[in-house]
Amino acid sequence: MSDNKKQERDFTPEVDALLPDAASLAKSGQLEPALDKLLVLEKQTRNAADLNSTTRLVKAVVEHCYDARNFDLLNFNVLLLCKKHGQLKAAIQAIVELVMGWLEDVKKSAGTDKWLELVQTLRTVTEGKIFLETPRARVTLLLSHYHEGLAGEPNSSTYKEQMQTACDLLTDLQVETYSSMDRREKTEFILEQMRLLMVVARLKDAEVDSKTGKEVLGGGETEWVKVRVGGRKINEEFLKEKDNEDLKLKYYDLMIQHALHGSAYLDVAKYYHKVWETPSIKEDETDQGKAALEHIVYYIVLASHSNEQSDMLHHLFVDPALLKLELHYNLVKCFITRELMRWPGIERIYGEFLRKTPVFTSDKRWEDLHTRVIEHNVRVVAQYYTRITLPRLTSLLDLDQKQTEETIARLVVSGTIWARTDRPAGVVNFRSPRTAEDVMNDWSSDMQKLLSVVEKTWMGMNAAQSRVKV
Repeated sequence: MSDNKKQERDFTPEVDALLPDAASLAKSGQLEPALDKLLVLEKQTRNAADLNSTTRLVKAVVEHCYDARNFDLLNFNVLLLCKKHGQLKAAIQAIVELVMGWLEDVKKSAGTDKWLELVQTLRTVTEGKIFLETPRARVTLLLSHYHEGLAGEPNSSTYKEQMQTACDLLTDLQVETYSSMDRREKTEFILEQMRLLMVVARLKDAEVDSKTGKEVLGGGETEWVKVRVGGRKINEEFLKEKDNEDLKLKYYDLMIQHALHGSAYLDVAKYYHKVWETPSIKEDETDQGKAALEHIVYYIVLASHSNEQSDMLHHLFVDPALLKLELHYNLVKCFITRELMRWPGIERIYGEFLRKTPVFTSDKRWEDLHTRVIEHNVRVVAQYYTRITLPRLTSLLDLDQKQTEETIARLVVSGTIWARTDRPAGVVNFRSPRTAEDVMNDWSSDMQKLLSVVEKTWMGMNAAQSRVKV
């Protein structure tokens, strides 16, 4: 199928004469004779590479079938015309675009079955054709939404099967490679793929082995990985444009859900920060803007300590917008101040409020907050003590000895602190052993400081003696 062939003849006069005759035949009920006449001339125009005439004839064929509401004949002729030897690409595009415009009307007037047949016909004729990749993607999206509509309620017997079908249909499309699709539509397709993948992933995660009663091994991990890959296909710079704010909010909502699945709290905080930076959200201080800022606070304090987490926490603390949220401001202040936070006190001051929020209704996240408070306290102790007894440390952390040792071991493994525990002696050492090189470097530095002081003193004495002699 190529349009590169040079036009050999112009059939415009013949087409002008035939179209009215064929239309009158079709209206009188003689549809097939009318189509036969059009198809005979269509063969001649196609072989002569007369694009304009061929396009007019093929559109007339499918229009007569549609006007007669003969959908079986419509499907047959669409397939026939698109698969004919040497058919012109532009003629096929004209057929597909024309038929796609009828889909909604067919669904309303002829029913879902006829609509499905026509959709399947379009998917068949567009398969494997690069110049029809965008129409195929649009038709597939309609079919995917149809199956999603069939799924019904989440507890229905067909829900999982229909959602899997809808997901498979859409994820088979590699829209990021489509040059004929504009960036906004491409982004919308990828976001829809991510959304359906998440639905299927959650369904698989919730599956329970009927014999053991345990979660199925692996669950929806494959789908979660595909969601992460899909997220990397989105150009975040494109989302910053004002006209794309709706896509930006949808994208970060999906990324937040993905990050929460893996309890990646720092990523969640960063995504909420992106949402909060959106002009329409930041200006809405009473509702969405306030909620976004609150969630940044919740998830940044839930995130494990790291250079990036600490940097984001300190930047958040100096942001003037945080001052309007007194409780959240004080919570952040607790985590950046080098002082112990006693968990009973935190529970008394913040517990009643935080436990009512959607974030901390989860017992796991409340326990994670307790863990972050303990880790903060261990870092504070490590800064002020070189050695401390285990009983004293456990009392400072409000833990028992086993929990204290586990916490220290976890922080040592993660590289957050340096510590060695002498269990027989019941002592924790927070000062790392110094190498000979470290000792020599310190000695060299001290000697340089000493010599500098001696030099300044000598120069001062010389100046004083000079003034006395004078």
